[in-house]
Amino acid sequence: MLATSSLSSLSLSRRVLCATATAALLLCHGAGALAATPKDTLVIAFGFDDIITMDPAEAFELSAGEVMGNTYDRLVRLDVNDPSKLIGDVAKSWTVSPDGKTYTFELKPGLKFASGNALTADEVAWSLHRAVSLDKSPAFILTQFGFTKDNARDKIKATGPLSLTLETDKAYAPTFVLNCLTANIGAIVDKKLLMSKEQNGDWGYGWLKTNYAGSGPMKLREWRANEIVALERNDNYYGPKPPLARIIYRHVKEAATQRLLLEKGDIDIARNLSPQDIAALSTNKDIKLTSATKGTVYYISLNQKNANLAKPEVREALKWLVDYSAIGDTLIKNIGVVHQNFLPIGLLGASKDNPYRLDVAKAKALLAKAGLPNGFKVTIDMRTIQPVQGITEAFQQTAKQAGIDIEIIPGDGKQVLTKYRGRTHDMYIGQWGSDYWDPHSNADTFTRNPDNADEAKAKPLSWRNAWAIPELTKKSDAAVLERDSAKRRAMYEELQAEFRKTSPFIMLYQQTEVAAYRSNVDGLKLGPTFDTNYMFKVAKR
Repeated sequence: MLATSSLSSLSLSRRVLCATATAALLLCHGAGALAATPKDTLVIAFGFDDIITMDPAEAFELSAGEVMGNTYDRLVRLDVNDPSKLIGDVAKSWTVSPDGKTYTFELKPGLKFASGNALTADEVAWSLHRAVSLDKSPAFILTQFGFTKDNARDKIKATGPLSLTLETDKAYAPTFVLNCLTANIGAIVDKKLLMSKEQNGDWGYGWLKTNYAGSGPMKLREWRANEIVALERNDNYYGPKPPLARIIYRHVKEAATQRLLLEKGDIDIARNLSPQDIAALSTNKDIKLTSATKGTVYYISLNQKNANLAKPEVREALKWLVDYSAIGDTLIKNIGVVHQNFLPIGLLGASKDNPYRLDVAKAKALLAKAGLPNGFKVTIDMRTIQPVQGITEAFQQTAKQAGIDIEIIPGDGKQVLTKYRGRTHDMYIGQWGSDYWDPHSNADTFTRNPDNADEAKAKPLSWRNAWAIPELTKKSDAAVLERDSAKRRAMYEELQAEFRKTSPFIMLYQQTEVAAYRSNVDGLKLGPTFDTNYMFKVAKR
């Protein structure tokens, strides 16, 4: 929790202050609350139990990404209307040297952080130095360009108050480098403020985990884990001021409760609705719906430290034990499409091949070939949120038909992710959202694992599942350096074909994010990634 804030200081209605959906219904309606949220406040019901930190150098979860996208600036951003294009954020312009290795940025003048401190090229360079030096989970997005703790100050430097240069180790495709800078790891933080909070040379890390040091359109006022995220307008923001004074995210996991809160007017936007709730709300004249295809894929992964799951035949058998058709027709109807590839549709080279279907007989034959004719017992770690829970339970039932006894271990997002990142799971079900709009974002985590040791520096999803893949790693490294787009597309198609057949990943579907909102809400547009869900642009009538 932020030490400098309190919910009472936000002057919110009692309805907004309800900590849980159940409490909201009992307390708010029992108190005769108004059937509307405050006019200057956007209230969103959203399941965000995956948030672990508010430091952009460490935040690597989808929900945290959305907060970062609304509260921090970076050099460039995606154009939400056309994610193949980039627009300047604090950068006014940029150029690439003839040898393809030096990027020069000119910043907009007169920029300030929310604190009032000046934002210059020195703060931008320091922010990137900090991200590289802290070396948290998302740091690889920057370090893949050859930046290290030792050379970052030489390779990333301010050359004037409003001028900055970045020197990469190789001549990558410029769009790849620039797209990486749109990621949350590229967020610009307030150097002066963080240095005042530094403890034992930690770059202000201990403080920023629960605080704010940005310059974006909104600023973080408060975060209470699994309860509330409160944002308020940053009056020092360089761009058009957000129409609303504040945005309140309420942690509500149950789709039915979100729907009821929306229908009653206790919230403005519902974000985690089931297909059934979406269908019901579509006939409500006071409610509108919007959707966007996301660069987010859902999957089940198999830890190769488990001797049974490490058998190639078992990996393939499990892919034949998912009822993709039933999942597509019911559990993810209107909120996703079956997709059995690691690249989401929309990225260069994404495959639409979906070869797997439910085939228990084929799975049994593969298990027998693996020496497990009677199946085996295994666990799966699951975040207790829909449709993940429903898919997991359906998979448990179909796998049982082949003799595989799956024990489901439920938990909140933070619990499940912590265990997964320590690779102490058997199986895991979750999602991966592209960190930047380039196919390498997903190839880098699904088909690269340069070091499979427990103490490895890079820890992509392939590492989390102990999948040693030196040849696929080489192919992935070659694809990111290919500057001919047709050749590059073919390389990613080949990677996906091999991945489908041999990987310890059961790819399930690509997300279609749907939001339902009250008819007095204007300007809501979901982006291709969670950090491009720009709630700061929303207004109310």
